Amino acid sequence: MRQNATKAALSQGQSTVGTWLSLANWTSARFLSRTGFDWLTLDLEHSQADMENAATIFATCADQGCVALARVPSNRHDHIKRVLDIGAQGVVVPMVNTVEEARYAVKACLYPPKGDRSVGGSLHALNFQTSSAEYNAKANKEILIVLQCEHKIAVENIDAILSVGGFDALFVGPNDLAASYRTPDGKAPSGELMAEVHQTILEACKRHGIAPGFHAMTPEEGKMRLEQGWRFVAVASDLRFMLDGAESALKTTGKGVKGASAKY
Repeated sequence: MRQNATKAALSQGQSTVGTWLSLANWTSARFLSRTGFDWLTLDLEHSQADMENAATIFATCADQGCVALARVPSNRHDHIKRVLDIGAQGVVVPMVNTVEEARYAVKACLYPPKGDRSVGGSLHALNFQTSSAEYNAKANKEILIVLQCEHKIAVENIDAILSVGGFDALFVGPNDLAASYRTPDGKAPSGELMAEVHQTILEACKRHGIAPGFHAMTPEEGKMRLEQGWRFVAVASDLRFMLDGAESALKTTGKGVKGASAKY
């Protein structure tokens, strides 16, 4: 059975870099999976991807030797089970705010006796270059489990969540996390406050031996986050790369930019 290279790297204290697939397009996923990213995450929470499309994208990434991950729409057993059964090599679970939610997510990713994932499917084994029987026996050791910290409630419960164990990384979604710190009148939190919150999460992950993750909006921020000690770092997305390239081309030619902005 093929080893999950990203899971292995994180377990050894190494850093990994990936990006988000928000266009839900297998062609762009194929090209990006050949560029050198350690992993690619198909966003099923905020994209138009369906299950058949997702299966094709997972296979496309896996066939290129790039770890294929899925961010599920929500922390539900059926969402997690389906993406794993159609070939995701790991799961990113959004909005995990409590110990109970963390335990639920981890158990949904694992076969008994460690979890309650039901046995079924066929595509999963293909993406690990193995048989269904071997996959069923060894998947618990190779599935990458990432829980998202994107609400102030999760920060308040950070040590308890990290104590659950059984998962590989805690991944900060900075936009939702910042939104949860808005004042009652809707005012955004200061950069200083969010920097303190991020540091709290980073230090907690280090205490518990869980890889800290962060979604950086630019390559420059990605470099900074790695230097700070974050080890599961997403840089932008396929959509942002496309728009950044278009904006750069228009500025260089003197045409100017209008409509959809690369600041998306």
